[in-house]
Amino acid sequence: MDYRRMGRTGLRVSALCLGTMTFGWSADEPTSFAIMDRALEAGINFFDTADAYSYWIKGNKGGESETIIGKWLDRKNRHEVIIATKVRAPLWEGANGQGLSRAHIVKAAEDSLRRLGTDYIDLYQAHYPDDETPLDETLSAFDQLVRDGKVRYVGASNYPAWMLMKALWVSDVRHFARFDCLQPHYSLLHRAEYERELEAACHDQGIGVIPYSPLAAGFLTGKYTRENREPDTSRSESGLIKRLINDDGVYDVLDEVRRIAQSHDVPMAQIALAWMLHRHGITSPIIGARTVEQLEESLGALTVLLSPEEISKLEAITQKY
Repeated sequence: MDYRRMGRTGLRVSALCLGTMTFGWSADEPTSFAIMDRALEAGINFFDTADAYSYWIKGNKGGESETIIGKWLDRKNRHEVIIATKVRAPLWEGANGQGLSRAHIVKAAEDSLRRLGTDYIDLYQAHYPDDETPLDETLSAFDQLVRDGKVRYVGASNYPAWMLMKALWVSDVRHFARFDCLQPHYSLLHRAEYERELEAACHDQGIGVIPYSPLAAGFLTGKYTRENREPDTSRSESGLIKRLINDDGVYDVLDEVRRIAQSHDVPMAQIALAWMLHRHGITSPIIGARTVEQLEESLGALTVLLSPEEISKLEAITQKY
């Protein structure tokens, strides 16, 4: 396993990050344990979750993924694993049941620590912006958690470049712990949002980048085809899926990914991940898995070497995305 520094920090994380949104949703507890066991065995030391996972599922209320990870961690050496989680989503009733206010962050952090069964979070991230709370209040709350030893690093997810840079400025002038990691939506089929401005900003400011949905919610695995646009999948209601499913250009991209995959004799998912691992500034793409077999497939991307010509073809055909 390749280990990379997270931005300008001294923290070293595996080149692939295990995403755990499926835990307590499409992967039950025994399956989730098996996935984490295999990930750790393969050298993945970086797990990403969120307190929100997966409150949108009937019967769930949020915190299911963190709870499963906490039970698994109880059997492991805590220091072997870098745990990242997120805060922002609506998790309890009341006026302060969501957002990035000090009141919400402090309670949510304590709840996450309890569910995870640990006394510190390695990377605590703002899940998405909160326009109703000043950045200095949010960053002050994160800073206090760092000073109290409950959080080691802080990061942001789904932040536009202007807001990320403003947050860095606020942290600089107020001497707060700053965002050292960004979790953007990024894949061959969703490039512009990150590449337009965030990529250069993160490189300039020494910010680690851990993209989510690098396989475009399963599109880049090949399960979707021109002939079968509604395969059996737990992500069928995803907004990304609904946007891509009737875009004929997507299937041209899949044809190219499939051709390159066949030339390497590997699954299509490995080509999409290998392309991302090649991109300058990417720290650790977040890979999800509902089964150990899906995890194994993604692990193979670490040994796929794409030629400059193959990379150029992939980037040319996905330029509009």
